Amino acid sequence: MAWPNIFRRGTAFSRFSHHHVVVFLLTFFSYSLLHASRKTFSNVKVSISKQWIPTAFNKSAGLPVEIWSRNRLFPSAEEATLFLGTLDTIFLFSYAVGLFISGIVGDRLNLRWVLSFGMCSSALVVFIFGTVTEWLHFYNKVLYCCLWIVNGLLQSTGWPCVVAVMGNWFGKAGRGVVFGLWSACASVGNILGACLASSVLQYGYEYAFLVTAAVQFAGGIVIFFGLLVSPEEIGLPGIEAEENFEEDSHRPLINGAENEDEYEPNYSIQEGSTVTQVKAISFYQACCLPGVIPRPAAHAFLEASVDKEKRETR
Repeated sequence: MAWPNIFRRGTAFSRFSHHHVVVFLLTFFSYSLLHASRKTFSNVKVSISKQWIPTAFNKSAGLPVEIWSRNRLFPSAEEATLFLGTLDTIFLFSYAVGLFISGIVGDRLNLRWVLSFGMCSSALVVFIFGTVTEWLHFYNKVLYCCLWIVNGLLQSTGWPCVVAVMGNWFGKAGRGVVFGLWSACASVGNILGACLASSVLQYGYEYAFLVTAAVQFAGGIVIFFGLLVSPEEIGLPGIEAEENFEEDSHRPLINGAENEDEYEPNYSIQEGSTVTQVKAISFYQACCLPGVIPRPAAHAFLEASVDKEKRETR
């Protein structure tokens, strides 16, 4: 069986160095850890709901119901479940808004700083949300909503940054295979989050948040010290330079008169010529680009069907 053309010598894959592998793995696991922390919240919802209704533990404590009722957050499990669904909605809305902001910030600041800050800050918010509040037995709906809004904004830094870094390192050749493998990071993160949460859930749901937050914070530190945003940082040619070099290498060394007239304007240098800066397109113009609206709409319907199936199986 012959290997695909992209794996043969002389293709774009032959130019991949160990730096490409490191960037691939770091961006892969950084986004996986962000998904792991989201999965933790989904896996411990039942435990959180029970803790927010302290009357369920009245028999073990041997205290009157009135004493438990002073500290309970919700009078019934239905209201607790409804509030947990509200937190999911708040998180998704803040995450969607944060994607626009994170894209703008990532274009103006160092992607490594933005990604590391988002991972570490999100880990601290998750730690406060699930661990500190339980250790202090401080249950407050406003605090939970504020923390989850901030968490959505911080987690939105992940996707724009990792995609931009991957785009800086991997060109058009072989991009389908590379990004096809790399896009499994979300699913791996969900599996990792489920494994981490289930391993310590017997000790209390706060330890599930503690473990995932600690791992995510450590990942943010590794990203800050180990991630290379672009090949230019270590003196390697950028993707655009390599692709232009490939195009030039396929051109004939000796051209006829017609070819000279055709290619000469591309290499002519005029004195006094000024480089015009390309103006960024507006948000409306970006939405009018082919595929910009249909693709996210299709992905939204796909996610909605998946979420509906998950709710029906519970």
